[in-house]
Amino acid sequence: MELTLWTYEGPPHVGAMRIATSMEGVHYVLHAPQGDTYADLLFTMIERRDRRPPVTYTTFQARDLGGDTADLVIRTLRDAVDRFRPEALLVGESCTAELIQDQPGALAAGMDLGVPMVNLELPAYSKKENWGAAETFYQLVRGLLKEQVPPPGSPKPSLDRWRVEGRRPRVNLLGPSLLGFRCRDDVREITRLLAEHGIDVAVVAPLGARPADLRRIPTADANVCLYPEVAGTVCGWLERSFGQPVVRTVPIGIGATAEFLRELHALLGLELPVELEAGADGTSEAERRSRLPWYSKSVDSTYLTGKRVFIFGDATHAVAAARVASRELGFEVVGLGSYSREQAREVRAAAKELGLEALISDDYLAVEKAMAEAAPELVLGTQMERHSAKRLGIPCAVISAPLHVQDVPARYSPQMGWEGANVLFDTWVHPLMMGLEEHLIGMFRHDFEFVDGHRSHLGDGAPSVSPTADAVHEGAASQGAAAVALVEAPAAVAGEPLWTADGEAELHKIPFFVRGKVRRNTEAFARERGLAEISAETLYDAKAHFSR
Repeated sequence: MELTLWTYEGPPHVGAMRIATSMEGVHYVLHAPQGDTYADLLFTMIERRDRRPPVTYTTFQARDLGGDTADLVIRTLRDAVDRFRPEALLVGESCTAELIQDQPGALAAGMDLGVPMVNLELPAYSKKENWGAAETFYQLVRGLLKEQVPPPGSPKPSLDRWRVEGRRPRVNLLGPSLLGFRCRDDVREITRLLAEHGIDVAVVAPLGARPADLRRIPTADANVCLYPEVAGTVCGWLERSFGQPVVRTVPIGIGATAEFLRELHALLGLELPVELEAGADGTSEAERRSRLPWYSKSVDSTYLTGKRVFIFGDATHAVAAARVASRELGFEVVGLGSYSREQAREVRAAAKELGLEALISDDYLAVEKAMAEAAPELVLGTQMERHSAKRLGIPCAVISAPLHVQDVPARYSPQMGWEGANVLFDTWVHPLMMGLEEHLIGMFRHDFEFVDGHRSHLGDGAPSVSPTADAVHEGAASQGAAAVALVEAPAAVAGEPLWTADGEAELHKIPFFVRGKVRRNTEAFARERGLAEISAETLYDAKAHFSR
């Protein structure tokens, strides 16, 4: 274990909390000291939940260590079951309690609590949060389905059984959880997408599921592994034990969404719709439903082509981002990495395709160093990379957990499916466009025509080359402004409208490259109406007139 200021993942018991809190009817008894209750804030603050996680802590203190802490565990277990009446009970310990070796799961197993109980043995000093979430989900599903597992040698269910039973095919969506990245909206988008193709969703888990829902998992024709960090282990077990095939393509981006649908149709024996067949340009009609393909090829996006991008996050989102950035947006990926050691092989394979060496690390300082060395123009990462990019002055978009409250929007904002591709484009391109705006403001901030009468929002605090150079430039600017004012404001002509002082001041707030046209249009507007003077109000009346 290494002491650090920031960490990408918490200890494994936080992963177990994610599963318990994502579900309904599940309670988690955690043997932990009082200080370990900090994890509650992750859900109430970041996820904006209106209730605490379903967790009961033993909350032992230093004085309890001289007595029988095992008795404290037993009392806490009984109280939790009596008070909350859970449909399933998780029992585990935090990293601090692991040192005491009270073995709360073994104590619970001998108590006959009258409720399905899962003993979580999560090695706190060698594993981390995502592994803890995956292991908890796996142990819970396996414990609830153990009586349904077919005996060895049983035939696998036919993939055509939905036809035999006279119903539509159905799948499970496995992996979405709280503190994941946009899981709620991804589930909604993929459910809608599947419904359009005649495929029903049997169970979504762990997010929103009850223990009874987990018992229905084998009734589906296939499992969709939306988030391998959480559902990879359980999907593998279901495939081995129940013969349920797994769709492993994660539908993030245009190409992956089309590939996901093709894989699912082939697996279920469904006829491939015409809209998913590739056209002459290699793009299917379905892929055109997103605005990303057209805009990324349009003249308006030529500024984006070849932009250098550094990507870091959980394995699922980092690999998907690299594919979208390189294949669909024309970016040059100059760095790719992940803190997900369990999925390091997939990240290394994706990096190799791009001619890169993957960075597998949970040290945010090592990531920041690699980011600085790569010199990207855009960073796609976690909230930690956002802080690092801000220090380095690089635009950044958050694409992965860990995240902060601003990355859990109240609006509909999926990452998956056709609409998810639109969200990706907006999220990634806006920081670049803002970077371009800052670049232009910085480039023109000393131009007398650009700042005449007002300063940019960078203000006097903007970085400058040197005080002396600034002073010289300001002097030249003031002289130039007077000269340009003489050139732009021609001598008064009889019968022609005259510009008032406030009209001229307002005119000079308009960027120099369109100011001449605005002057001519406004004067024509005033002449047509027989106005003798052009004030600021006249300028805006003319603007409204020509905007119709």
